[in-house]
Amino acid sequence: MDAALVFPVLLVLTFGSVEFGHFFYVKHTLQGAAREGARAAIPPGATNTDVTNAVNAAMSAAGFNTSKFTVHIRNAADTANADVSTVTAGTGVLVKVNASWGTVGVRPLGVIGSTKTVVGQTVMRKEG
Repeated sequence: MDAALVFPVLLVLTFGSVEFGHFFYVKHTLQGAAREGARAAIPPGATNTDVTNAVNAAMSAAGFNTSKFTVHIRNAADTANADVSTVTAGTGVLVKVNASWGTVGVRPLGVIGSTKTVVGQTVMRKEG
């Protein structure tokens, strides 16, 4: 009798922990990939292709297919797209990596909605 009351609660806690744990793993992975992309953006002579390749390499190493996330290269204020080859030294470059939870997430309970956007972003200053 007691097991019938406790077991459902334990299952919800277990599967909820799995879902949220995986969310934080994905968030951390996107953040690390954005950081790698920003590091690729700041040397003189860097291009947007260098940034995208760095993000793709970091995400591929974590087991994510390139079709499951998007890369945005923006100015530091996040108001316009940026071309890192023309950004002046000392100016910030923002790299954002976005993924939809429905494409990258584990949803045993569906606590986190499939339309939730998970974002990793990093700003670094362009070197001169």
